Amino acid sequence: MGQFARETAVEKVSEGRWRGALFEGWRIGAVPNGGYVLALAGRALSEALSEGSAHGDPLAVNAFYLAPTTLGPIDCTVEVLRQGGSTTHASARLYQQGELKVVVTAAYTDLTRLSGPNWQQTPAPDYPAFADCPVRGGPKLEFRQRIDLRLAEGGDVFLNQQPGGGGVFGGWVAHADGADPDPIGLLMFADAFPPPALDLVGLMGWVPTVELTVQLRARPAPGPIKARLRSRYLTEGVIEEDGEYWDSSDRLVALSRQTAKVRLPK
Repeated sequence: MGQFARETAVEKVSEGRWRGALFEGWRIGAVPNGGYVLALAGRALSEALSEGSAHGDPLAVNAFYLAPTTLGPIDCTVEVLRQGGSTTHASARLYQQGELKVVVTAAYTDLTRLSGPNWQQTPAPDYPAFADCPVRGGPKLEFRQRIDLRLAEGGDVFLNQQPGGGGVFGGWVAHADGADPDPIGLLMFADAFPPPALDLVGLMGWVPTVELTVQLRARPAPGPIKARLRSRYLTEGVIEEDGEYWDSSDRLVALSRQTAKVRLPK
């Protein structure tokens, strides 16, 4: 079991309630990374929904972040909303010390049983290999103890200390301990790249997440995940971040959209 799996593990403590913990190594500043927190909720949902169905894989997961989480124990309540033949809908709520921190709604399925037509407008980005991409993008962040991030696009902002203006970051991401990715890990990887706003306003900005949605399309193959995250509109301090995630075989495995606020130092 890899470190990510251990540090997102949950146990059932009563009917509809699961308990886990948020560990050191996953923080951005003082706050655990939002994708890491979402992954723990995703793990609780997977455990709960696997009990009554074969729908243990996230298909679409949406989280609203009501308040910052902290290190330590965290409780997750799970409610099944509807169980169908191929999809189960459920909600989850994360609490710390009795305070509601995150609200999640989700559709779960068995990704190995998906079938149907295929079409894509955009191919996987043609980036240099994982081993050939430099390690950039906030290596001093505690979060970087747990992930190996290699930027192939947009990394000049970290070299020049000036925004490039493109609003795009792309490259590769993997677990730092070499563990292979899985569907729950994709929920965390969807929030692993630097926010594209940094390439628009500079490195002094703070970009807290309001909402994060992740859609999964397939179980990822072993190896690092290729990703591209971009923003097109920054309006009155609110920005969207759209992500595409491809596995080592260049198969699209996830998409994401995040709503965030851009905060600049006064």
